[in-house]
Amino acid sequence: MGLISNGTTVFDNGSMASGFGGSLTHISTATASASASIEFTSGIDSTYKEYVFYYVNMHPSVDGAFFQFNMSTDSGSNYNVAKTTTFFRAYHYESDAASVFDYRTSEDLAQGTGFQTIQDYLGADNDQSCSGYIHLFNPSSTTFVKHYILNNNGCFNNDISINIFSAGYGNTTSAIDAVKFQMSSGNIDEGEILLFGVN
Repeated sequence: MGLISNGTTVFDNGSMASGFGGSLTHISTATASASASIEFTSGIDSTYKEYVFYYVNMHPSVDGAFFQFNMSTDSGSNYNVAKTTTFFRAYHYESDAASVFDYRTSEDLAQGTGFQTIQDYLGADNDQSCSGYIHLFNPSSTTFVKHYILNNNGCFNNDISINIFSAGYGNTTSAIDAVKFQMSSGNIDEGEILLFGVN
């Protein structure tokens, strides 16, 4: 039996069996090994209305590097899409010295074409990294701007657990067809990024 509200079927057994959300289809995986960047220049097209990047244990070669991403409308020839974004975070010291919740104006963009920060001041100790996900919505639209949301958890270079939230949009009606990840300095020493399409 499905859910009925005010005489209208909201969903039936079939939709319950398949779950409320779409299923994930794995498209590709990229593994960093002292890599200057990771680029996804294929697989982002009109096949799906939503794409998800899962990044796992991104480890910088330089202490205090910022993990970043940008988008392209020309298959990766240029990563310079104008973006308007937000960025806020909560963090807590290993020593329990302090806990903070703040909005970071230095990490948001207002029609900026540069790389968007995913994690600032990432630690390069052997046990430090960051992991999280980015949802990119309807990148092939030629009508609407391209929204994204991300959630990240990582280690600051001074032993702090940090949870970061960012969202925004690429202010273009051209199709986004490539995405690039990099550190602000040095290489991506280790890490893996998995790209999925959402049915």
